[in-house]
Amino acid sequence: MPNLSILKTALLLTTSPFLLISCMGVSGNAPQKGFAPVVAAPIVQNEPASTNSTNGAIFQSTSGYAALTSGTRASMKGDIITILLVERTQAAKSNSASKDRNGGFSLTPPATGLFSLFSSSDASANGSQNFSGSGSAQQSNSLQGQISVTVAESYANGTMLVRGQKLTSLNRGDEHMQFSGLIRAIDISSDNTIPSTKVADAQINYGGTGEIASASKQGWLQKFFSFISPF
Repeated sequence: MPNLSILKTALLLTTSPFLLISCMGVSGNAPQKGFAPVVAAPIVQNEPASTNSTNGAIFQSTSGYAALTSGTRASMKGDIITILLVERTQAAKSNSASKDRNGGFSLTPPATGLFSLFSSSDASANGSQNFSGSGSAQQSNSLQGQISVTVAESYANGTMLVRGQKLTSLNRGDEHMQFSGLIRAIDISSDNTIPSTKVADAQINYGGTGEIASASKQGWLQKFFSFISPF
């Protein structure tokens, strides 16, 4: 009859690779939930020179022509633009209310006659009512940094669709950033930078994975009890 310890050792050696793979899948290099799939930069291919085009020794129309009025500003599909992230939002709201109400009634009975049997305290009544309440809420967000994106589409009205992403691998985790939106060519500076406040339909996704990000989250059992707790 085989030894029980030998069977346990063999079973542990067999299942160890699968356990290691499952642990890597939980805290590996996969993007955070909510991130779109990786989108490669658009590939721009030079069109073959036409026989009717005028090409000289210096001027080549098929080598990325840019007018002198625009300089080296990004304007074509595949050009690179640096987005200056200067996002900052702050919201505050407060509300308060108070209410106070008093009332009283008193009657002095006559000293003689049938009603002389009642004292002055038996023929008086008073009451009061008050209420006070207040509430406040505050929220602020800030995001600063830079990310370089590429021009995905260029439209005839002078707007361009840009998108890009950045992956930073640190010693204890990864940081992911994705950016997309519409910009105007007139808002691009001479060094091909534009603040994020001038981007329309901006979509900014920022997050991280790894040990540090996992430590700042609740465990699955604690999430369960938080979900069913009535308090």
